[in-house]
Amino acid sequence: MYLSREEEDILNGGMGESAQKAIELIVALGKVYDADGLVNITSAHLSGASYKTIGDGGVKYLEDVSKDAKVRVPATLNPLGMDRDRWKEMKISPEFAKKQLRIIELYGKMGVKTTCSCTPYLGDNVPRLGDHVAWAESSALSIVNSYIGARTNREGGPGALAAAIIGKTANYGLHLDENRRPTVIIDADINDTVFENSLLGQAVGKMIGTGVPYYRNISPDIDGIKTMAAAMAAAGSTAMFHIENITPEASKYSTSGLETIHIGKKELNDARSSLSTTDDIQLIAFGCPHLTVREITEMAAFLKDKKKKRNDVDIWFCTSSEVRKRCPDQVKILERFGPVLADTCMVVAPIESNYQRTGTNSAKAGNYLPTLCSQKVICNDFIKLMEMVI
Repeated sequence: MYLSREEEDILNGGMGESAQKAIELIVALGKVYDADGLVNITSAHLSGASYKTIGDGGVKYLEDVSKDAKVRVPATLNPLGMDRDRWKEMKISPEFAKKQLRIIELYGKMGVKTTCSCTPYLGDNVPRLGDHVAWAESSALSIVNSYIGARTNREGGPGALAAAIIGKTANYGLHLDENRRPTVIIDADINDTVFENSLLGQAVGKMIGTGVPYYRNISPDIDGIKTMAAAMAAAGSTAMFHIENITPEASKYSTSGLETIHIGKKELNDARSSLSTTDDIQLIAFGCPHLTVREITEMAAFLKDKKKKRNDVDIWFCTSSEVRKRCPDQVKILERFGPVLADTCMVVAPIESNYQRTGTNSAKAGNYLPTLCSQKVICNDFIKLMEMVI
């Protein structure tokens, strides 16, 4: 692997111990995947923000790294294990809260922007077409590769942080043209609702795993694309997709000779049924990925004249702090039913301490809630879930 003089200097400790360890990690990954060298990145997005997911070992790692490390490119952070201001409403213990706040402090010390959302591309971390970046968070990096047309591999938390510290990543995988080609055509017959796009992603992720699907006959907006990308990444390991006439690289590659898979109502129903494992719920949680202004507005419009009738079911609406600030009137309506939580979500919060059965309209959450949170799940659209409690 070729390294420039600057990169050799970092490897020899010229930027400090943490930068040296960061480039050692990136070079090791590059050698595993036969990278020819490193590329400069314009931004990073980091996972490993929730105390639930990284534990005491992760806190110790961040304490060590933050002693002399600073990120060299704009970097944002994934959701926390709690709303930093409303953690008591989430039934979070003081011990958990203390360690979670320490994690935020350590990332901030390194220069990471601690807005803590899984949808940073809807805020101020927006790469440009063709940029090389280092993003963790499976749904966000899929959006970056596909909807924006920047380039990132499916980074882990330590890898993304290492790249942010040195401003570079290894040049392999989806940084290269040849690995961004579509591998299968998806001919979809669905309604372009947020929920059906989520189920579409679930069905396709299960079918193709790590492939690069090329979608025809769909016209999702960013809300639909967001949920579809999240489900594909959770059900399989899909890190990139093309949508005919929508994504910027859809016309760049030939689809001649590719297998075509048809997805219709049966496949969507099968996807929903596979995620549903209970008939009743204790918690309904929306916002995986985080709710957008449009989603919050539509939810508030539906709930405006309605009342919650079941007090034995809690309801969470999860979004970013930025989005929550942008729609105060709609947030007030939703708050009659449950808290609008910022910078956290049901998947990375320790909900298993208080709940065993959760309803969600997210196929991504439907995949992760049983494994990460020990939940039985009802997966259905927003209205059908809310009709269980109003």
